[in-house]
Amino acid sequence: MTVHADRRGQADPDTSLPEGAAAMLRTTEAVRRRCAHLLERARAGDSSWFRVLDDEMPRAADEVAAVTRDRFPDLKIPYHSRWRHFEAGGVDRRAELDGLLAHCDSRQRARAMIDLTVISVLLDAGAGSEWGFVERRGGRSARFHRSEGLALASWHGFVAGAFSSDPQCPLQVDAAALRGLTPQRLAGVLQATPDNPLVGLAGRVELMHRLGDVLAARPDVFGPQGRPGFLFDALTRSSGPTVAAHDVLAELLAALSGIWLSDNRIGDQALGDCWRHGAVPGPGLTAGWLPLHKLSQWLTYSLIEPFRWAGVEVTGLDALTGLPEYRNGGLLLDTGVLRLREASDAGRTWNPGDELVVEWRALTVALLDELAPLVRGRLGVDEKRMPLACVLEGGTWAAGRASAQRLRAGLPPLSVASDGTVF
Repeated sequence: MTVHADRRGQADPDTSLPEGAAAMLRTTEAVRRRCAHLLERARAGDSSWFRVLDDEMPRAADEVAAVTRDRFPDLKIPYHSRWRHFEAGGVDRRAELDGLLAHCDSRQRARAMIDLTVISVLLDAGAGSEWGFVERRGGRSARFHRSEGLALASWHGFVAGAFSSDPQCPLQVDAAALRGLTPQRLAGVLQATPDNPLVGLAGRVELMHRLGDVLAARPDVFGPQGRPGFLFDALTRSSGPTVAAHDVLAELLAALSGIWLSDNRIGDQALGDCWRHGAVPGPGLTAGWLPLHKLSQWLTYSLIEPFRWAGVEVTGLDALTGLPEYRNGGLLLDTGVLRLREASDAGRTWNPGDELVVEWRALTVALLDELAPLVRGRLGVDEKRMPLACVLEGGTWAAGRASAQRLRAGLPPLSVASDGTVF
């Protein structure tokens, strides 16, 4: 296992205190080490839920490499990012947004693009198989599903000012608008109706309300209006033209810790996408906790380009982990790298905190670290040319979606009740 340093020599926090335990659990080093422990344990036959079949890893690597070559024949692979979904249908919506922001300076444009990215990523949980978003453009209409549909819905809502409390400044997201967001308003943005049912609408509304509360409570980070885009200012104030990817993630995890719908916490410290698993070791109060931080890491990946477009280089991308969601995890089940001990478990609906789901996600993170070099080897590229963010995009997520479509009409191999923050 490759362990990517992410605390750059800082002293370990005091894990006997809730604040110190939460700080340790908000690092990708903790994510990687604890996921790797569960993988080692599963390989030893000690998992109650899964078997690991390492002989199937070449098959998984072959599938990912084939999908990557098909999608990117020149191997010029962009980052796994929400901005890929904004390109759905072959439309350059970034150029359209640039046009709408033409009167703004680079810092103002960066804030607006970060506002859009944050709101869109946080609305990107499982939509269900029946929902879709219809985009009308140039007298034609097209229907988009799942992540692309949610991306375009949030895009059009943002452009229309649905997340701004200031009619004179529609291209922003601010605390007042989010705190006042009603289920009817968000349903309108997302085109959710009884005939077009969206899974998890109520959870999304609650998440937006919590986001508004957090933004309003931290003017030191999010400015007087409570805008996510002021992360740009907070992160570049002292770093100049570069910022480390893990610093972006750390700021998100610390500043947005109050938004998560889960009740996972140590003392007064909200942990978010961090779950109990009795087999996970760790010092002090961190024992038995498995951090994953999927949505926050997905958001960090998605913020790379807005920072770079504003002239700020984001370094240390491979400090971030692979994303423990159902496309990547589904690929591993579909290719046989992971196998359920009890086949009947595939027929149940699980909750995010169930040990089977927690372990599935952990094994996904650890196995993606091992799968990435195999994929690079098949494509004849190195880690510098194809960091993990590009392996995911090339890549594992697309291969997982393709296998799901081929085998189950797009559905994941395991059914997990969505709360709007995990999948």
